Amino acid sequence: MRAYQLTSHDSLPAFADLPIPDPAPGELRVRIAACGLNFADLLMLKGTYQDTPALPFVMGLEVAGVVDAVGDGVSDFAPGDRVAVYGGQGGLAEYGCFPAERAVKLPDGMSWTDAAAFQIAYGTSHLALDHRARLQPGETLLVLGAAGGVGLTAVEIGKLMGATVVACARGADKLEAAKAAGADHLIDAKTQDIREEMKALGGADVVYDPVGGDQFTAAFRSCKPEARILTIGFASGDVPQIKANHLLVKNISVLGLYWGGYLTFKPQVLTGSLAQLLDWHAQDRLHPHVSHALPLDQVAEGMELLRTRKSTGKVVITIQDL
Repeated sequence: MRAYQLTSHDSLPAFADLPIPDPAPGELRVRIAACGLNFADLLMLKGTYQDTPALPFVMGLEVAGVVDAVGDGVSDFAPGDRVAVYGGQGGLAEYGCFPAERAVKLPDGMSWTDAAAFQIAYGTSHLALDHRARLQPGETLLVLGAAGGVGLTAVEIGKLMGATVVACARGADKLEAAKAAGADHLIDAKTQDIREEMKALGGADVVYDPVGGDQFTAAFRSCKPEARILTIGFASGDVPQIKANHLLVKNISVLGLYWGGYLTFKPQVLTGSLAQLLDWHAQDRLHPHVSHALPLDQVAEGMELLRTRKSTGKVVITIQDL
């Protein structure tokens, strides 16, 4: 099979011809239709992601495809089932073997592209806003990086949960994508002062931050008392340092969220969240935004779109027609 493999953190991934793997006990073998790209892929290239696999490995965290074979002990899936899987690796290949416990069955009407773009982005935002921040109807939610892979889903889910959503992104095109996802107010991070704009809107009850850096600092200063700040990631490359006495004075909570971590210590929370999200999708209440769907030959171009922040929503790599 053809696969996009990383063999060294000092060199770029390359295509390799690898044997089609056999599923181990508890695993599914999936014939892969599509693979979603994520910011974490860029960190894995450098070996700085918290769950970077041992070298060599096939890149690609989340896939959609058809079950091709099952290992011993698997009873909930059968060949022919349409599934999405968060495997953490192995997605940028024609076949992959993944733990059955990480797979979810897909509704017939869900496209491969939507399914490959769905789990990490929507799962992260739903767990963050619902399980961690306990976002309430009528609260004001500030979403930083609001046109990115997770940012757009936070806008959508925030609106579904009844919040007033303020979307912050860089440039008119990205803000237009956030507006289409349901944002009530827009802030251009290139030309506007986040703190001043948020003060004019009465301040933030919840901040969703996949960016870090100066935007975190500005958002922190725009928080209401008892606000909750969700740290999702640091796309700016700058991990902010938080002064504990400022948290105390303003009665602010800073909450970390690593979606994949729930697979190891509270998988039922993640499973329940995905069930809710798939139900919303089936009701046509969620609309995955994929700005680029590229063939496997163009996976390097897809990675570059993430690196240069030229995409909105998700970038998906189509592997094969199924």
